[in-house]
Amino acid sequence: MTSFTQFKSQNDFLFPIRQWLDSQEVKNSKLAHFLCKLIPAQCPFERDIVVFGRKLFHIPPMCKLNPLYEQVVTLRFKALCYLADECGEDITAYC
Repeated sequence: MTSFTQFKSQNDFLFPIRQWLDSQEVKNSKLAHFLCKLIPAQCPFERDIVVFGRKLFHIPPMCKLNPLYEQVVTLRFKALCYLADECGEDITAYC
């Protein structure tokens, strides 16, 4: 199964940004730390609304509506892999 973001459509004005984000390599520990701090591990908008101990409703993660979500998460993953594999650092603080 292929990802739908691999195909360039006529009206996809975000394609150059997606392509640029996908091509980025993390080769600097300062940049890797910055990216891991900047990009959250979980969607910060997902919530359970609880009143008097009873769950009223659930707000689903809105991050997946972001058209660049996959590329940003992939960039964070590249930064984590660089810190763990190349620098030998403990990345549990970012998980």
